[in-house]
Amino acid sequence: MNKPRAHIIWIDDEIDHLKPHIISLRDKGYEVTPVSNGWEGVETIRQKSFDLVLLDHFMPGMDGIETLRKIKEIKPGIPVVMITKSEEEWLMDEAISEQVVEYLIKPVNPAQIFSTCKRVLEKSQIIEEKTTGDYLKEFQSIENTLQKSLSIDDWWKLYNKLVNWQITFDNQRKPELEGILDEQIQTCNREFVHFIEKEYPNWVRSENRPVLSPDIIPQFSIPKLKNNQKVCLFVLDCLRYDHLLTIVPDLNDYFDINMNYAVSILPTATPFARNAIFSGLFPDTLFDENHEQKTIVENHAPHQNKFEEEFLLDLLKKHNIADKKVHYHKIWKVEEGQKFYNRISDYFDNDLIAIVINFIDLLAHKRSESDVIKEMVPDEAGYRQAVQNWFENSWFFDCLRELAETDYQIIITSDHGSVRVQRSVMVAADKSASTGVRYKFGRNLNCSEKNALVIKEPKKYRLPELGPQASYLIAKNDAYFVYPNQAHKYEEQYSDSFQHGGISMEEMLIPVATLKGKK
Repeated sequence: MNKPRAHIIWIDDEIDHLKPHIISLRDKGYEVTPVSNGWEGVETIRQKSFDLVLLDHFMPGMDGIETLRKIKEIKPGIPVVMITKSEEEWLMDEAISEQVVEYLIKPVNPAQIFSTCKRVLEKSQIIEEKTTGDYLKEFQSIENTLQKSLSIDDWWKLYNKLVNWQITFDNQRKPELEGILDEQIQTCNREFVHFIEKEYPNWVRSENRPVLSPDIIPQFSIPKLKNNQKVCLFVLDCLRYDHLLTIVPDLNDYFDINMNYAVSILPTATPFARNAIFSGLFPDTLFDENHEQKTIVENHAPHQNKFEEEFLLDLLKKHNIADKKVHYHKIWKVEEGQKFYNRISDYFDNDLIAIVINFIDLLAHKRSESDVIKEMVPDEAGYRQAVQNWFENSWFFDCLRELAETDYQIIITSDHGSVRVQRSVMVAADKSASTGVRYKFGRNLNCSEKNALVIKEPKKYRLPELGPQASYLIAKNDAYFVYPNQAHKYEEQYSDSFQHGGISMEEMLIPVATLKGKK
């Protein structure tokens, strides 16, 4: 005997009149248990296991809504289809509020009942099968794309596809496809590194370039300010494109969203990339103009972004809008974020509100130090989920909802992303070299060019010369640096962690979303 497709219980006081429908379902492979009243239905569900409940709305004695509530007390997760004679909207609202999965109006025919059962019971399987087929086709299309000569716009479109597949698989948890996708992303990153090695030195010397870190404010904020549009700029340290996409569904209720992208400068690290955003300058020029900033970075001192507000005001002066009223705020802690939200209306007289938020970067760093956080954020999908959970319960989301009711245009972007590192790479360095896991600067740096971009002429990359005979190492793909005498220690701490500073799509291709309230 063939195993039934599913077990259905049908509760209706006129169940005898529904025999043709029941026979049709049985012919389709479903096992159907007919019941004539709510009390009997509840007791049957208490004793046996069912995959779906078909439930009449109007029954003598215990009606459909009361029956539904008792069923949910026993089996909270069981799907229920409510069937009713009434087209009254308030009755539909009542049934929907009790979390029925479908709502059908009598008279119903056998084909309608079958299609509803199939949709409820087999939707996930159908979607998964369709998704698998679609991705396998896309897989080959992406492989073919990699054989072509790609522009940076092409790389963004390709990365967009890959990220959307990641999020699709997050919802379906298909380990075998996730593994194939991970390998394809690694393949794409290897090609992306070659692309960056070829194009990046030209970009930093040309006006004909993609939007790089120094261009973000001039490109997306300053034109609006010159047009007397108020702007609120959020720079979320270490925000990746996939992180932003996980919170877009929450934002869609409040905003029209226009998604763009920018390319983080090298190294993809806060002292370089975020200072470049607020100053509108490449690091070589910035450090020439601000010797204190250069000294801070050169000596590996703390607070390497302490002049961001000053840089921002100077940038506005250079664009002849120094008269604009500006509020800058850097938020490290939840308490500080909540305090900002409580006072947010006090800042609405500013033309530009610029906010730096450090949560996502802190999460990445703390994960390397805590086994508990590693367990909570075990992989890429876990990282996305953690960011989404934070956002949905955060002061930041509260701020955005407040801003949706104002005339501010909101820009959400990042200084860089992060990549999950897997391969330890030996590096030789002077004792005074910087301690970064994905990038280093200093004297006597030595590493295989297979695993790192070796920069011996910093000016070629618009980087400052930090110390005599200084050079840079920028990690490629998923590599991270370890010293030979402490290799095991660093491997234990950093293997499989999220890091930044190097060359990968995840670190360099950063989102720039412009939000306009739907007020």
